[in-house]
Amino acid sequence: MDWQLLALTFTTVFIAEIGDKSQLAAIALGGSTQHPRAVFFGSVVALLLASSIGVIAGGEMAAFLPTKLLKGLAALGFALLAVRLLWPDAE
Repeated sequence: MDWQLLALTFTTVFIAEIGDKSQLAAIALGGSTQHPRAVFFGSVVALLLASSIGVIAGGEMAAFLPTKLLKGLAALGFALLAVRLLWPDAE
């Protein structure tokens, strides 16, 4: 096991998840029900499944595409999201 990679992944995901919409939804659901453990386990399973899909898809894509191209596509995607946030539709 690569413990450094494990720690980096944990830290990255933990920081990224703090205050995001899924955490706010879990807070709202947990506060409005008599069964907060069900909300906890539901949100844990959902995060595990979503992360598993990402890891599997990333592994499959890495088998066919060079790492440099994947990093470039990810950077382009984030850049497009940033531009979209800077110039929202004038509605």
